Amino acid sequence: MDCICHCLFQTVYAMNAYVSMDFVLGLPRTQRGKDSIMVVVDRFSKMSHFIPCNKTDDAVHVADLFFQEIIRLHGVPKGIVSDRDTKFLSHFWKTLWRKLGTKLLFSTACHPKIDGQTKVVNRTLSSMLRAVIHKNLKSWDTCLPIVEFAYNRSVHGATKFSPFEVVYGFHPCVPIDLVHIPIDERTSMDGIRKAELIKKLHEQVRLHIEEKTTKYAKQANKGWKMVRFKPRDLVWIHISKGRFQSKHKSKLMPKADGPFRIIEKVNDNAYMVDLPGDYNVLATFNVKDLTLYLDDDDDSDLRTNHFQPGADDVHHGNYNPSCKAKTNMQEDSDGPMTRARAKQLQRALTSQIGMIEAASELKISNQFEIGSRMFICLQLELGDGKSP
Repeated sequence: MDCICHCLFQTVYAMNAYVSMDFVLGLPRTQRGKDSIMVVVDRFSKMSHFIPCNKTDDAVHVADLFFQEIIRLHGVPKGIVSDRDTKFLSHFWKTLWRKLGTKLLFSTACHPKIDGQTKVVNRTLSSMLRAVIHKNLKSWDTCLPIVEFAYNRSVHGATKFSPFEVVYGFHPCVPIDLVHIPIDERTSMDGIRKAELIKKLHEQVRLHIEEKTTKYAKQANKGWKMVRFKPRDLVWIHISKGRFQSKHKSKLMPKADGPFRIIEKVNDNAYMVDLPGDYNVLATFNVKDLTLYLDDDDDSDLRTNHFQPGADDVHHGNYNPSCKAKTNMQEDSDGPMTRARAKQLQRALTSQIGMIEAASELKISNQFEIGSRMFICLQLELGDGKSP
């Protein structure tokens, strides 16, 4: 059976001129006083830049580094994807990029995968630094240019090309490429052919990224089902401790509140709810925090909705355990055999065996009672025949 999904993975394809950024913290302090790395990754070409910095740098210093190392090479980006670090939520950072026309996209607790690309690059960067620095732990900042060049020259798994090839159309030379090439093997390419090659290359990269993202979304959403609401639908909202601290002071306080009406749909995973003013929270909720409200006169079985307040355990109508067990066994027989499915089949089979044994005992008891009655009657008849 499909599970109800509260937050499906959405296929957000990479867009050109959109970058993601994050920090690698907790590194040994170098002789130049650096203890962190600012990682900036282009979402389309996957080109990455590793910039040494300090953990205590505020939004002003981070913006200076971004202008010196990123904008001077690639220009102003259309959007920046990041987590909710205090540097990125500061008034200076938001005002700066709003004036430049850059859209800021932040990851949330419900969608941490938005910034997942930079997290993967951080792990790769850490592995490459371990292989390069060996025991020279305080000289990692001098190895960053070499690591960055090696990373951008490697073929990426999503684009099937290296970041250098996507951006410039060719691989930069390395020492082995400086070997003399015969005249007859040299090639020349004019500007028009070069532009056509770059356009064709970018189209291939875009197709590879879309294919990879679609494949990942299919795997991530496997076994889940979309939950959708309509405007003016009544829903319950989940009272989470992190969001509603004043209404979640004790474990015995209600876990849900409502019903409230849906105002509009933000996207497939978020809806805006008509909340009273005393809540003092953002009215946009993820679908995992919303449950459809059902009226009391609704004929549907409330036991199928585990989050619905007021649900009861009363069996409605004629209830036949054997039919239910058979239905469960039929449903459990579909799909791959997992450990949970095996336990369900075992419980259903045990229930069937128990009912068969109970029926057999009842049948034997009835037969014994009938035989006893016949024996008593026979004794009475024989007694009547011997009497004078």
